[in-house]
Amino acid sequence: KQEETKKKQVTRRRPLMSKPVDDVYLTWYYERPSYDVEEAVGMLKKFQELDFTHPKQYVYINVFLDMALQKKKKVDPFASTVLLPYRFTDETNKVLVFTENEQEAEIARENGAAIVGGVELIKWILEDEIKVDFYVAVPAIMPKLIPLRNKLKRKYPNTKRNSLGHDIPKMVQLFRDGLEYMVEDEHVIKTRIARLDMPAEQIIANLKTVIDDICTFKPSTYGPLVRKLVIRSSTSEGLLLNLDGILPQVEKEEEEKNADDDEEKHVQEPVST
Repeated sequence: KQEETKKKQVTRRRPLMSKPVDDVYLTWYYERPSYDVEEAVGMLKKFQELDFTHPKQYVYINVFLDMALQKKKKVDPFASTVLLPYRFTDETNKVLVFTENEQEAEIARENGAAIVGGVELIKWILEDEIKVDFYVAVPAIMPKLIPLRNKLKRKYPNTKRNSLGHDIPKMVQLFRDGLEYMVEDEHVIKTRIARLDMPAEQIIANLKTVIDDICTFKPSTYGPLVRKLVIRSSTSEGLLLNLDGILPQVEKEEEEKNADDDEEKHVQEPVST
């Protein structure tokens, strides 16, 4: 049976080097075209006009990641919240602030926190009487929140997710108005970033803000984290983006700097000997 299955295996078709000359063609014969982000956003807007679909539909991105590091290690799947430069929805998240300082509590309420309190909230959270989208806290109360660690899991306040600190207005704004995304299936992030009726400059600015935040989860010395990026609207096909100009410039600058340092090192070694 194993020999029969080997014989039945179909050879993969190699994509042709030339581009198709017709509007209708078999896609597996050709390499998937990639577009500059400005061109792709313009195409999405044109698709909407030609298809007579809703102009205020959402714009989504699928980000395919390279999670590999060294010696069989990899980046652990992560989640993050980012504050976009241009808001695209009126929806807000419910944020709970843990503090026992009345002045801090008043600041939290003024900045839009849904619930503010101290250890008296622990019982209600454990019994599911209180449910919110995000939990933030000041450092002074953290030793008293240990009973909630297993209950809240990844939403438990910590400095890595910027949900633990002294700047209450900043934390509340981030989690109240921010966009949350997470890694799915070990290497893919799927999230919405804008509305199609927004100006192209705003859509691109939101996209780059999300990509910049994603790239902070892998050191640039191990290579870029983003391997492939696809953009689409609610009713359109996905368009593969050219990553040039989208990935943070810091990565390229650091690589060039490291290369220059290595070159200087090689030049200096004979002199020192």
